[in-house]
Amino acid sequence: MYTEPHQFEPLLPLEGRMELLLAKAHDLSRTATTLAGTPVPPELHRLLRSMNSYYSNRIEGQHTQPHEIDQALRKDFSKDKQLAAKQRLAVAHIEAEEALETRYRGDEGAKALYSTEAVQAIHHELFSRLPAKDLVTPEGEPITPGQLRAREVKVGDHVAPAFASVPAFLTRWGRFYANVRRGEAALVAIAAAHQRLGWVHPFVDGNGRVMRLHTHTLLSALGYTGGLWSPLRGFARSSERYYALLADADSTRRGDLDGRGNLSEQALTAWIDYVLNTCLDQVVFMTGMLDFGSMKARIEACLVFEATVEKSGVRQESLRGLHYLFLSGEEMTRGDFKSMLGMSDRGATDALGALVKRGLLKSDSPQGKVRFGLPQHALRFLFPRLWPEAEADAASAQTH
Repeated sequence: MYTEPHQFEPLLPLEGRMELLLAKAHDLSRTATTLAGTPVPPELHRLLRSMNSYYSNRIEGQHTQPHEIDQALRKDFSKDKQLAAKQRLAVAHIEAEEALETRYRGDEGAKALYSTEAVQAIHHELFSRLPAKDLVTPEGEPITPGQLRAREVKVGDHVAPAFASVPAFLTRWGRFYANVRRGEAALVAIAAAHQRLGWVHPFVDGNGRVMRLHTHTLLSALGYTGGLWSPLRGFARSSERYYALLADADSTRRGDLDGRGNLSEQALTAWIDYVLNTCLDQVVFMTGMLDFGSMKARIEACLVFEATVEKSGVRQESLRGLHYLFLSGEEMTRGDFKSMLGMSDRGATDALGALVKRGLLKSDSPQGKVRFGLPQHALRFLFPRLWPEAEADAASAQTH
């Protein structure tokens, strides 16, 4: 049984293994910072929160279909009790992610995230949004939001630290990672901290979700995401490797060539390398998705489909207005939008109404300003391969 914090050393690889990791972290820092400054429509941020929720819960095997998340956000929950519970969890994740990004910002916010209080706050932020009937483990054990576990646990082959020692482990975890220097080393630390937090297993349930929200929020606080990407998508799309490397880094040291701590430095290095690769892959992918040069053609393809195949009343003349709204990331009055269509007032009013009905324009009131919309059914045109499951889900719904 683990009772002393030195038992989960090393918390970072030593210099020899760090060098290659820092070089990769440098590439990630440079590309992610550039992407994070890209202006985009607010609806893209909302869509990505739904996607993050979907993927984090899919890793746990408790995900809903993308359209079911959409329904839950409109307070339209399934009559099936198990499905409704998953929908509530999805919404809780979306709301918690937004609240945590608001709460923890900048270098000070990032440093604060490396504390026992912050780890508990993340758990509380997520689970306090659920009704009491949802706050039970599959075995029927109650879940108290934010409360550290009060019993021993075993996860696979890993026997987690004694519950009485969890506060001491978290204190050591927080003090060490909070003091890693800013920049590339901080990115390596984020990856290592994810694994070591899971090793401690501070809660009865929800540890994986807390770990992923912690990593996501840290990357956001340090200015690397701009709300435009998250490792959660990458983790879910390589979930077997995610779990295998997490578990392997729980291993004890494998001889004299495997570092100086109690645990395997080699396995921790492999985990960190995987996380950095995953993050870099997501940044590169999203950078391609936000290529403004091709966005106009993608919007046009969507409009052509709506006009000729769906016959939804959407007009191809809407291209200029939609493209402007996407590039600006702002709202405009309905009158200004209609003036960009080059149509009669009646025709422009009908065209705008069709865009709103299909979700390609969003508005907070019947006569309010409009902004660029991003409905799931348009993803295959506007952001192909971003969320393939939502594309397939929308396509299936259209055929029924």
